[in-house]
Amino acid sequence: MSSDGVHTDFTKAMSYGDYLDLDTLLSAQNPLSDQHDEPLFIAIHQVQELWMKLFLHELDFAMARIREDDLRPAFKALARCGRIQEQLVRAWDVLATMTPADYLAFRDKLGHSSGFQSFQYRMIEFKLGAKKELMLRPHAHKPERHDPLKAAYDAPSIYDEAMRLMARRGLAIPESVLNRDVREPHAYNAGTAAIWEKVYRESQTYFDLYELAEELVDLEDLMRQWRFRHVTVVERIIGMRMGTGGSSGVGYLKSVLDHAFFPELWGLRTRL
Repeated sequence: MSSDGVHTDFTKAMSYGDYLDLDTLLSAQNPLSDQHDEPLFIAIHQVQELWMKLFLHELDFAMARIREDDLRPAFKALARCGRIQEQLVRAWDVLATMTPADYLAFRDKLGHSSGFQSFQYRMIEFKLGAKKELMLRPHAHKPERHDPLKAAYDAPSIYDEAMRLMARRGLAIPESVLNRDVREPHAYNAGTAAIWEKVYRESQTYFDLYELAEELVDLEDLMRQWRFRHVTVVERIIGMRMGTGGSSGVGYLKSVLDHAFFPELWGLRTRL
């Protein structure tokens, strides 16, 4: 302890760097070229993966609380998910400072690696309901990645959990929706849409379900912003080139922009 009361001797005490394991964190940026912009490319994607890890932590908590009909803690977790998504959207602004020439100077060093292969991003999509068995294949070589992703693929999404909650509350969600194969993407269902419309029109009676619906819309709204910002930055940097991982690049990213996780919640806006 120094004379001014600040702890300075860490020979037997945990420091800030120890607690955060900064030696590991700050040694994880290993450029494969001597190009000035490659550290930016690495750091942005690593930061996004850290935010996605926290997003999944909060999303899993929210889903567990919905299963237990305990919505207040779920709302807090979903609100935090929204703040995390805002950080993910803003991260693209930093990457957008990279020019095509900057990126092309080290692109060949990436090999077949691609954001398309992000395990955590795919986990987020599965938990929100965008499921494709094909997306498991890039992780088949790593059981520690493939197995939890397969478990999420086989499990109900947060939207499935919301509809099951409404059924437990006595609302007439169609049996075809409740008993559907949850490995398939949810498709718009008129019966489900009618129940959500009832929740909105009678919001004072179903206020917590109404709030849950708005939390889900917030989630999807920010996912759309994230995807749009992503495709814009990628097109700005590489144009219409094929992606490094073999995807069609901008073409693939644009193809998912219009996908709706919770189609009934968007469709009812027209009818209210």
